[in-house]
Amino acid sequence: MKLEVFEGKSKEEVKEKALAELNVSENEILFKESEEKKGKLFKTSTYIFKAVKITDVAVFIKEKLSEILVNMGIEAQIESNVRDEQINLKMYSDKNNILIGKNGQTLSAIQNILRQMVYNEIEVYPYILLDVENYKEKKIGHLERNAKRIAREVLKTKIEVKLDNMNSYERRIVHNALSKYKNIATFSEGEEPNRHIVISYKETEEEE
Repeated sequence: MKLEVFEGKSKEEVKEKALAELNVSENEILFKESEEKKGKLFKTSTYIFKAVKITDVAVFIKEKLSEILVNMGIEAQIESNVRDEQINLKMYSDKNNILIGKNGQTLSAIQNILRQMVYNEIEVYPYILLDVENYKEKKIGHLERNAKRIAREVLKTKIEVKLDNMNSYERRIVHNALSKYKNIATFSEGEEPNRHIVISYKETEEEE
């Protein structure tokens, strides 16, 4: 995984330069932008753009996941792909219960370790979906169905509902699931690890 560094006089200039030289679109890379002030009397700004291809990050993550599984003494087949800027990895093993852990805690822990490994290299957290066969796919379906059921109740009663505490990934699923509901608003509140989503009724302009 090679981190490329580009410099320029403006954000637009340095980003265009990076995308051109890497021959990619913005949604095909992970990047970090920063600004440096140089000069004692007449300070000038230099914009720095650090980027790495998401496909290269996916290869890095798959290699690190293989190392983790070896250290756990687990043999597993790993499939990976990149879709909509998200790196998806699916494991197949005869020890799925161990990989998942109680309430998916082991699986979440491995996913967090992989994200931190990437961050340690490039200072950017990637979007990762780590799954064991179809465990998370089923969990996503359950979260979406539950969120929509509660949203329908809120539409009827106009009384807001606080959901159980969720991690950032689960909260994102709920926000996305309800994003097209015209009269529903969702927002997160609380401090980690006790952060949760509130589903509330939102009046439209026609109603006001």
